[in-house]
Amino acid sequence: MPLVLMQHGGLASLTGKTGLAMLRHRPGPIVAVIDPEHAGERLDLVTGIARPVPVVRDLAEALPYGPTVAVVGLAPSGGGLPDAMRTDVLAALDAGLSIASGLHSYLNDDQELQTALQPGRWIWDLRREPAGLGVGKARAATLPCQRILAVGTDMAVGKMSACLAVHEAATRAGVPSAFVGTGQAGILISGQGVPLDAVRVDFAAGAVEAAVLSAAKILPPKGLLLVEGQGSLCHPGSTATLPLLRGSQPTALMMVHRAQQSTIDRLPDIPLPSLEELVAICESLAAIARPIGSPAAPRVRALALNTARLDDQQALKVVEQVGERLGIVCRDPIRHGADDLLQALMSPETEHLVKG
Repeated sequence: MPLVLMQHGGLASLTGKTGLAMLRHRPGPIVAVIDPEHAGERLDLVTGIARPVPVVRDLAEALPYGPTVAVVGLAPSGGGLPDAMRTDVLAALDAGLSIASGLHSYLNDDQELQTALQPGRWIWDLRREPAGLGVGKARAATLPCQRILAVGTDMAVGKMSACLAVHEAATRAGVPSAFVGTGQAGILISGQGVPLDAVRVDFAAGAVEAAVLSAAKILPPKGLLLVEGQGSLCHPGSTATLPLLRGSQPTALMMVHRAQQSTIDRLPDIPLPSLEELVAICESLAAIARPIGSPAAPRVRALALNTARLDDQQALKVVEQVGERLGIVCRDPIRHGADDLLQALMSPETEHLVKG
């Protein structure tokens, strides 16, 4: 279905990461982007994303392009609907569009928006805890497909983008593949998954397990299931990695790291362990809470390195150095492609050697 993205100041800001991810990875039509700060400018010059989508001032300018759904592309601090966007959300509903939102505040609970909703249309608050959840029982361990979980060294280092890049590489290579979104952007792009940060902690592993079991139904025995990572073991405010490990029962891990980062990005007084230490920690945690008779414990088979803050020459040098140091495949999947990462993650025989 044709979408209009409501970015409202988020095209050149981290608050717009949901919409930017959709522009980079969603295969379906995005017919316009609303951002008054950049109206009339070329999307590729503002964002670096080579997608021919017009940037317009407001919903009225977007309507001639024929959208049927308006998507809130922002992830603002506090999770509420920004005042600057509210006018366009109301205009979209008045015009007969449906709305998709990953905000923490639920648009369905807003009486003014409900009144504007037209018959046969919907408001999708995707950040609601799914109904009927139970605790995790390691059921994903019985699946015959390969399950790759992205584990990050920090928040917002590119775990979703790395998974989607590998998913796209698998599609090009003819490898049956599926992606499980665990955050708002991943769910909006794929249409499936679980909003992990909206799930009560006791049911988090069970929610991941249910999403993995559901997504695996479309895959053959040798298919590849990529599970979007959330948070980080290194971040003092994050609890997401353990339920992802428990619920997905991965067969391999893909570490995701920002090049040359040595502390938590927004908490510079919190140092990061070395990558060698982090590989060992993640593998140790992934080796427990597994059923009797499970295959060998998952290893970190590849490192997706985010080099966005480096120039081309620096990026190539750092990728080579880190890969040689860890003895595993290392690539920036956005800058250099994900074909080598895919090959490393798909091959059970890939040698894993962490050098001291």
